[in-house]
Amino acid sequence: MDILNLSSHLNTYLVVGAFLFGAGFYGLINRPTLIGMLISIELVMSGASLNFMAFNHFLAPDPVMGQIFALFIMGIAAAEAAIALSIIMAVYRNYKSIAAEDLNDLKG
Repeated sequence: MDILNLSSHLNTYLVVGAFLFGAGFYGLINRPTLIGMLISIELVMSGASLNFMAFNHFLAPDPVMGQIFALFIMGIAAAEAAIALSIIMAVYRNYKSIAAEDLNDLKG
C-alpha cells in the first residue's frame, strides 16, 4: 500500500479514531488527577468526532450530517471543559488537591 494513498481509505481513519478513543479511555482510568481525566475525555471525544467525519466522507449520502455531529461534539467539549475546570477550581479551593483519590468526602 502506498503511503500517499493511505488517506483515501476509511480503515485508516477508523484506526486513528480507535487509537484516540482507546488512549483517552486508558488515560481516564489511569490518571490520578482531575486535569488528566479532563484531557482524556477530550481525547475520547476527538476519536468519536474523527469517526463521524470519516463515515460522513466515505459513506454518507448527505455530506452535512457528519459535520453537524462533529460541530455538536466540539460544542459539548467546549462546554464540558468550561464546567469541568470551574468544578476543579472549586475542589482545589476547598481541598488543596486535584487528585481524584483525595476526594472521598464527596461520596454519598
